[in-house]
Amino acid sequence: MRGLRLLASWVLALFLIFMFLQATVHPLPDPPEGSVKLFDRPGENIVFQTMALNTGMAWLEPTGRVIVAILELIACVFLLIPPTRRFGAVLSFFILAGALTAHLMPDVLGREVPLSLSAGSTETDGGRLFALAIGMLAISMLLIFVHPGRRKNPFR
Repeated sequence: MRGLRLLASWVLALFLIFMFLQATVHPLPDPPEGSVKLFDRPGENIVFQTMALNTGMAWLEPTGRVIVAILELIACVFLLIPPTRRFGAVLSFFILAGALTAHLMPDVLGREVPLSLSAGSTETDGGRLFALAIGMLAISMLLIFVHPGRRKNPFR
């Protein structure tokens, strides 16, 4: 049973790491414009620029975006190391809870994120980013409970 929990822990952790890395530094070729937190120019990230425009808090883009990206990279490091994996899952849970909160507030971001920052563009992602945030939040919660704890010494 412990081996199965450890395998599930690795699968869930690697999935979260992959998703955070692709949103933060985008290791895959040809990333969509305005979707890479650390490498978008100021004012180009669609999610954070939309939040900055909707709320009037100009610090969200780029300062808030960079802070979130750094927290996601820290969570990736904690998720990769088995003794700190549960802490990484808790950190990713809080990051994703914040993302979900922003999605649930129509005055901040809303469930459907625009695909472009152009003034006349009305095309949205259809809620895909919102659904991804829900899924990643659920995986973070599952990882908190699935990751096996430290083995107790049977000879004590």
